[in-house]
Amino acid sequence: MFEARDVIEVIGLLRDGGCRVWVGGGWGIDALVGEVTRPHRDLDLMHDATQEPTLIEILENTGFAERHDIVPGRPARFVMRHPDGRELDLHPLTFQPDGSAVQPANDRGDVFPYPANAFATGTILGTSIACLSVRQQVHFHQGYEPTDRDRHDMAQLRRIYGIATHF
Repeated sequence: MFEARDVIEVIGLLRDGGCRVWVGGGWGIDALVGEVTRPHRDLDLMHDATQEPTLIEILENTGFAERHDIVPGRPARFVMRHPDGRELDLHPLTFQPDGSAVQPANDRGDVFPYPANAFATGTILGTSIACLSVRQQVHFHQGYEPTDRDRHDMAQLRRIYGIATHF
């Protein structure tokens, strides 16, 4: 499981190493809400693809190793696991001059778009964290059958931001 202090530690290491990262997934929701609302099995991080070699080196130096058994995997994402069981789900972003970004979706050249306003700031344990925006989180939670965790996460955004979500 990924604990809040682990999130702060990993992000701090990457920041100190010069890597830009944004928290997504459940921890991204909790950052937007400003409190830990549920247990988390992993940490989703979007990262600047140009910094990926440095990011991997930093993570490997702290014990993380890439898993090659994850589907779907590259180019859309890759997973690194620590011997203690913590997992990072890493999503490479290619930034455009206007501040927007794209993430590869598959080998055919399809992409997941991130408009410039997809990036926001939240807090975990009182620490400022770069994360995905409320709008981007809601967008990424569409088009599939939601899990109980997804339903919980969208309920948190409705509770705090008073927005409508599709589930």
